[in-house]
Amino acid sequence: MKYLRFLGNEILLGTLIAILSVFTAIPSYYASLAGGEQNNAEIKGMQALNDGNAEYLTENQSIGQDYNYYDNWYLNQDSNPEVAEYYQFNFSQQLQDAIARDPNKVWDDQYYTEMAVTSTELFDQSEAYFILASDWNERGDLLGLVVMIMALGVAFAAWASLLKEDSNLRLVFSFFAIAMLIYGLVTYLGVPTVAVAV
Repeated sequence: MKYLRFLGNEILLGTLIAILSVFTAIPSYYASLAGGEQNNAEIKGMQALNDGNAEYLTENQSIGQDYNYYDNWYLNQDSNPEVAEYYQFNFSQQLQDAIARDPNKVWDDQYYTEMAVTSTELFDQSEAYFILASDWNERGDLLGLVVMIMALGVAFAAWASLLKEDSNLRLVFSFFAIAMLIYGLVTYLGVPTVAVAV
Protein backbone atom coordinates (compact mmCIF):
# COMPACT_ATOMS: atom_id res chain seq x y z
CA MET A 1 0.00 0.00 0.00
CA LYS A 2 2.99 2.28 0.37
CA TYR A 3 3.21 2.88 -3.37
CA LEU A 4 -0.40 4.19 -3.26
CA ARG A 5 0.32 6.76 -0.54
CA PHE A 6 0.47 9.52 -3.16
CA LEU A 7 -3.34 9.17 -3.38
CA GLY A 8 -3.60 10.60 0.10
CA ASN A 9 -1.46 13.65 -0.72
CA GLU A 10 -3.07 16.95 0.35
CA ILE A 11 -2.20 18.65 -2.94
CA LEU A 12 -3.74 15.81 -4.94
CA LEU A 13 -6.91 15.87 -2.86
CA GLY A 14 -7.17 19.68 -3.09
CA THR A 15 -6.66 19.51 -6.86
CA LEU A 16 -9.29 16.76 -7.12
CA ILE A 17 -11.81 18.83 -5.15
CA ALA A 18 -11.16 21.86 -7.38
CA ILE A 19 -11.36 19.92 -10.66
CA LEU A 20 -14.41 17.92 -9.60
CA SER A 21 -16.15 21.10 -8.43
CA VAL A 22 -15.56 22.77 -11.81
CA PHE A 23 -16.74 19.67 -13.65
CA THR A 24 -19.83 19.62 -11.44
CA ALA A 25 -20.67 23.25 -12.16
CA ILE A 26 -20.17 23.18 -15.94
CA PRO A 27 -22.49 20.23 -16.69
CA SER A 28 -25.00 21.64 -14.21
CA TYR A 29 -25.07 24.90 -16.17
CA TYR A 30 -25.45 23.08 -19.50
CA ALA A 31 -28.16 20.85 -18.02
CA SER A 32 -30.17 23.91 -17.04
CA LEU A 33 -29.72 25.33 -20.56
CA ALA A 34 -30.90 22.01 -21.99
CA GLY A 35 -33.97 22.16 -19.75
CA GLY A 36 -34.77 25.64 -21.07
CA GLU A 37 -34.35 24.53 -24.67
CA GLN A 38 -36.52 21.48 -24.03
CA ASN A 39 -39.24 23.68 -22.57
CA ASN A 40 -38.98 26.09 -25.50
CA ALA A 41 -39.27 23.28 -28.06
CA GLU A 42 -42.25 21.76 -26.21
CA ILE A 43 -44.05 25.12 -26.18
CA LYS A 44 -43.44 25.60 -29.91
CA GLY A 45 -44.57 22.01 -30.53
CA MET A 46 -47.81 22.64 -28.62
CA GLN A 47 -48.38 25.89 -30.51
CA ALA A 48 -47.91 24.16 -33.85
CA LEU A 49 -50.16 21.28 -32.73
CA ASN A 50 -52.91 23.66 -31.60
CA ASP A 51 -52.64 25.67 -34.83
CA GLY A 52 -52.67 22.41 -36.81
CA ASN A 53 -55.84 21.27 -35.02
CA ALA A 54 -57.53 24.61 -35.73
CA GLU A 55 -56.50 24.44 -39.40
CA TYR A 56 -57.67 20.83 -39.59
CA LEU A 57 -61.13 21.87 -38.41
CA THR A 58 -61.19 24.78 -40.87
CA GLU A 59 -60.13 22.48 -43.71
CA ASN A 60 -62.84 19.97 -42.81
CA GLN A 61 -65.41 22.76 -42.85
CA SER A 62 -64.13 23.81 -46.28
CA ILE A 63 -64.44 20.22 -47.52
CA GLY A 64 -68.00 20.09 -46.15
CA GLN A 65 -68.76 23.34 -47.95
CA ASP A 66 -67.35 21.91 -51.17
CA TYR A 67 -69.60 18.85 -50.76
CA ASN A 68 -72.59 21.12 -50.29
CA TYR A 69 -71.72 23.41 -53.22
CA TYR A 70 -70.98 20.47 -55.49
CA ASP A 71 -74.26 18.68 -54.62
CA ASN A 72 -76.30 21.84 -55.20
CA TRP A 73 -74.45 22.55 -58.43
CA TYR A 74 -75.01 18.97 -59.62
CA LEU A 75 -78.72 19.06 -58.77
CA ASN A 76 -79.28 22.44 -60.47
CA GLN A 77 -77.00 22.29 -63.49
CA ASP A 78 -79.74 21.15 -65.88
CA SER A 79 -82.89 22.52 -64.25
CA ASN A 80 -81.64 25.85 -62.96
CA PRO A 81 -78.34 26.93 -64.58
CA GLU A 82 -78.19 30.31 -62.81
CA VAL A 83 -78.34 28.71 -59.38
CA ALA A 84 -75.83 26.05 -60.50
CA GLU A 85 -73.49 28.80 -61.66
CA TYR A 86 -73.70 30.46 -58.23
CA TYR A 87 -72.64 27.22 -56.52
CA GLN A 88 -69.95 26.54 -59.09
CA PHE A 89 -68.53 30.02 -58.54
CA ASN A 90 -68.06 29.17 -54.84
CA PHE A 91 -66.09 25.94 -55.44
CA SER A 92 -62.69 25.95 -53.76
CA GLN A 93 -59.67 26.05 -56.04
CA GLN A 94 -58.87 22.48 -55.01
CA LEU A 95 -62.35 21.32 -56.09
CA GLN A 96 -62.01 23.14 -59.41
CA ASP A 97 -58.64 21.44 -59.95
CA ALA A 98 -60.12 18.03 -59.08
CA ILE A 99 -62.95 18.50 -61.60
CA ALA A 100 -60.41 19.56 -64.22
CA ARG A 101 -58.36 16.39 -63.51
CA ASP A 102 -61.30 13.98 -63.76
CA PRO A 103 -64.95 15.13 -63.68
CA ASN A 104 -66.06 11.56 -62.92
CA LYS A 105 -63.83 11.17 -59.84
CA VAL A 106 -63.94 14.52 -58.12
CA TRP A 107 -63.16 13.42 -54.56
CA ASP A 108 -59.74 11.87 -55.20
CA ASP A 109 -56.81 11.59 -52.80
CA GLN A 110 -55.10 14.61 -54.31
CA TYR A 111 -58.12 16.78 -53.49
CA TYR A 112 -58.00 15.81 -49.81
CA THR A 113 -54.21 16.15 -49.70
CA GLU A 114 -54.39 19.64 -51.17
CA MET A 115 -57.16 20.65 -48.79
CA ALA A 116 -55.08 19.52 -45.80
CA VAL A 117 -51.75 21.12 -46.78
CA THR A 118 -51.65 23.70 -43.98
CA SER A 119 -52.66 21.37 -41.15
CA THR A 120 -50.27 18.68 -42.39
CA GLU A 121 -47.38 21.15 -42.41
CA LEU A 122 -48.25 22.30 -38.89
CA PHE A 123 -48.55 18.71 -37.62
CA ASP A 124 -45.15 17.88 -39.17
CA GLN A 125 -43.66 21.00 -37.58
CA SER A 126 -45.19 20.06 -34.23
CA GLU A 127 -43.70 16.57 -34.43
CA ALA A 128 -40.29 18.00 -35.29
CA TYR A 129 -40.45 20.29 -32.23
CA PHE A 130 -41.45 17.39 -29.97
CA ILE A 131 -38.54 15.31 -31.29
CA LEU A 132 -36.23 18.27 -30.63
CA ALA A 133 -37.63 18.57 -27.09
CA SER A 134 -36.97 14.87 -26.55
CA ASP A 135 -33.38 15.31 -27.77
CA TRP A 136 -32.86 18.21 -25.35
CA ASN A 137 -34.40 16.13 -22.57
CA GLU A 138 -31.98 13.28 -23.24
CA ARG A 139 -29.05 15.72 -23.21
CA GLY A 140 -30.25 17.28 -19.96
CA ASP A 141 -30.69 13.86 -18.33
CA LEU A 142 -27.17 12.78 -19.25
CA LEU A 143 -25.72 16.07 -18.05
CA GLY A 144 -27.60 15.56 -14.79
CA LEU A 145 -25.95 12.15 -14.53
CA VAL A 146 -22.55 13.78 -15.03
CA VAL A 147 -23.35 16.28 -12.25
CA MET A 148 -24.25 13.41 -9.91
CA ILE A 149 -21.07 11.47 -10.75
CA MET A 150 -18.86 14.53 -10.25
CA ALA A 151 -20.66 15.44 -6.99
CA LEU A 152 -19.96 11.94 -5.71
CA GLY A 153 -16.32 12.49 -6.64
CA VAL A 154 -16.26 15.75 -4.71
CA ALA A 155 -17.76 13.97 -1.70
CA PHE A 156 -15.16 11.20 -1.85
CA ALA A 157 -12.31 13.71 -2.17
CA ALA A 158 -13.70 15.84 0.66
CA TRP A 159 -14.07 12.84 2.98
CA ALA A 160 -10.60 11.66 2.06
CA SER A 161 -9.14 15.06 2.96
CA LEU A 162 -10.78 14.88 6.40
CA LEU A 163 -9.20 11.55 7.30
CA LYS A 164 -5.71 11.07 8.73
CA GLU A 165 -2.95 10.91 6.15
CA ASP A 166 -1.93 7.37 7.07
CA SER A 167 -5.51 6.03 6.94
CA ASN A 168 -6.20 3.33 4.35
CA LEU A 169 -9.74 4.65 4.00
CA ARG A 170 -8.27 7.98 2.85
CA LEU A 171 -6.58 6.14 -0.03
CA VAL A 172 -9.81 4.32 -0.91
CA PHE A 173 -11.83 7.55 -0.94
CA SER A 174 -9.14 9.27 -2.99
CA PHE A 175 -9.17 6.38 -5.47
CA PHE A 176 -12.99 6.61 -5.76
CA ALA A 177 -12.73 10.38 -6.32
CA ILE A 178 -10.30 9.80 -9.21
CA ALA A 179 -12.53 7.03 -10.57
CA MET A 180 -15.58 9.36 -10.44
CA LEU A 181 -13.59 12.06 -12.25
CA ILE A 182 -12.65 9.65 -15.05
CA TYR A 183 -16.16 8.14 -15.24
CA GLY A 184 -17.72 11.61 -15.24
CA LEU A 185 -15.44 12.86 -18.02
CA VAL A 186 -16.15 9.79 -20.15
CA THR A 187 -19.90 10.26 -19.61
CA TYR A 188 -19.63 13.98 -20.35
CA LEU A 189 -17.82 13.32 -23.62
CA GLY A 190 -20.61 10.89 -24.56
CA VAL A 191 -23.39 13.44 -24.07
CA PRO A 192 -25.06 13.97 -27.46
CA THR A 193 -25.28 17.37 -29.07
CA VAL A 194 -28.63 18.60 -30.33
CA ALA A 195 -29.27 19.82 -33.87
CA VAL A 196 -31.53 22.83 -33.50
CA ALA A 197 -32.76 23.29 -37.09
CA VAL A 198 -36.56 22.87 -37.24
